[in-house]
Amino acid sequence: MPAFELFQPASVTDALGILDRHGADAWVMAGGMDTFDWLKDRIKKPRVVVDLGQVSELRGIKDAGGGVEIGATTTLTTIANNPLVKERFPMLAEAALIVASPQIRNQGTLGGNVSQDARCWYYRAGWPCYRAEGNICYADTPQAVNREHAIFNADRCVAVNPSDTAPALIALDAEFVIRRGSQERVVPAEQFFIGPGIDITKLTILQPGDLLTAIRVPATWAGKGHYFEKVRDRMVWDFALVNIAASLNASGSTINDARMVVNGVAATPYRLHAVETFIKGKARDKATADQAAEIAVEGAVTLRHNAYKVPLMKSLVKRAIRGDAEWTS
Repeated sequence: MPAFELFQPASVTDALGILDRHGADAWVMAGGMDTFDWLKDRIKKPRVVVDLGQVSELRGIKDAGGGVEIGATTTLTTIANNPLVKERFPMLAEAALIVASPQIRNQGTLGGNVSQDARCWYYRAGWPCYRAEGNICYADTPQAVNREHAIFNADRCVAVNPSDTAPALIALDAEFVIRRGSQERVVPAEQFFIGPGIDITKLTILQPGDLLTAIRVPATWAGKGHYFEKVRDRMVWDFALVNIAASLNASGSTINDARMVVNGVAATPYRLHAVETFIKGKARDKATADQAAEIAVEGAVTLRHNAYKVPLMKSLVKRAIRGDAEWTS
């Protein structure tokens, strides 16, 4: 790995002070699952690494008015096994449980999972693409290998957001708490993620000096219908080809309100606003699901090797609406 200066602060205040002093030279490390990939390949060469492993304030899960507040460096295993999360938001517990492998979940954190960078292999291998401040997208060429890439909202770059927990948090109306110096701001989960049209070099709104400290999940969807499904090549370790998270509030078979988010299809978790509007007031049945699936994929633009994502996404939307044996509440 390239040489760097390592800081291991013991408090959030200390961490923020280090980030303020070093600005863009500082790299924030939580569980290290994304960090070490970059460093060992010598693609990223930060001058300073700020290891948050000793900051106990950033770990833990607590009740928050019927919802939960989760520290950003809480491990995915802790979230998957937490009784409060499993009771109120089983979809989030399932999303955390299905990330990567047990070893990675034991070390990887929720903040790291939502903040990780794109996994496009051209970008990760150090090719000078748009995302790496070059002038080409190697994944969007006639010869490219682009089976895992975007079908929505591509703007020069066709990399996708790789997080499993991100769509679940958006579907639960979660909020992200970000500290910078003495200032704190709280942003809706959906606004935490940005596409290439805003900043092609990043997947989140975090700027040098920012520190994601907590994720708050309100009580809005506690105890309601939840659905999560991830389709990937292998049952462990793999990132999603497509995943879906849905929250549903129903009276009998009638849908009163819903949140539905798909990931692995765009640079940001892709919220299906048109589908949510369409299914309100309708029966949770095959007819509704079939029509909603067609609405969900409107505007999709496929690449040479990823056209399969369109029918796959339609199937996931249908199953989420019908509640095919996987709805929990």
